[in-house]
Amino acid sequence: MDDPARGTAPETAADPVSAWRRLAGGAVLLDGFHALKHAVRFGADVSMALTADRAATLALADELAGDVRDTLAALLTEVPHETYAALVPRPHPTAVAALAVRPSRAGNLERLAHSPRTAPVVVLDHPRNLGNAGAVIRLAAGFGATGVVTTGTLDPWHPTVVRGGAGLHFATAVERLTAGELPPGPVFALDPEGEDIRSLKLPDDALLAFGSERSGLSAELRARADRLVALPMRPQVSSYNLATSVAMTLYHWSATGGAPRAV
Repeated sequence: MDDPARGTAPETAADPVSAWRRLAGGAVLLDGFHALKHAVRFGADVSMALTADRAATLALADELAGDVRDTLAALLTEVPHETYAALVPRPHPTAVAALAVRPSRAGNLERLAHSPRTAPVVVLDHPRNLGNAGAVIRLAAGFGATGVVTTGTLDPWHPTVVRGGAGLHFATAVERLTAGELPPGPVFALDPEGEDIRSLKLPDDALLAFGSERSGLSAELRARADRLVALPMRPQVSSYNLATSVAMTLYHWSATGGAPRAV
């Protein structure tokens, strides 16, 4: 019989490599301890989790994630470091990896479209950088945004994006849509020619749209915009990093009445 404290289902314990490879094709890769911690904390369905050092991982859980420590203990299977490293694209310093079920698209679309919304949706219009997209999702989760939507070809559930988001995809609704499929709500699009954001109050049901650093907003999304909004910026400075722009905008929303207060 399995020992629940060891967290090893019979198939996983007997042959974790085969089990991992069987599950990996359709699963979300949670790369590192913090991604696994956040995913578990926000209700992800974790299929299996591996560590190259179970004792060290649980010590980290004792220090940083006591609320999910027992759940992690029940999930983790220890494997040799060489085995762990062979199963992931880039080994994480914490030597932890897990596979989780991606939330249903239908459920995410329902969350995004729910009315009235109590927090904005962040829209990344044709983003290019996977790491920046992950950082934005981490920000959106921290501010309690309803979700993050991308347009264009970038997959917001790419393993590099999930790594950059530290597993916080499971704390908000993340989907890729076309501009014509965006959820309802007034579109406030960030643009250097827009109104100074400091003169505005962003509504809770807003769609906050950000273009790419190189080309800005697409013509299609610009046509959807109800208001163009500009961030304060010194003359002759070209642009802010995408994640910085999102952070400034969400902070402005939170400081003018939105977002739950820190506890």
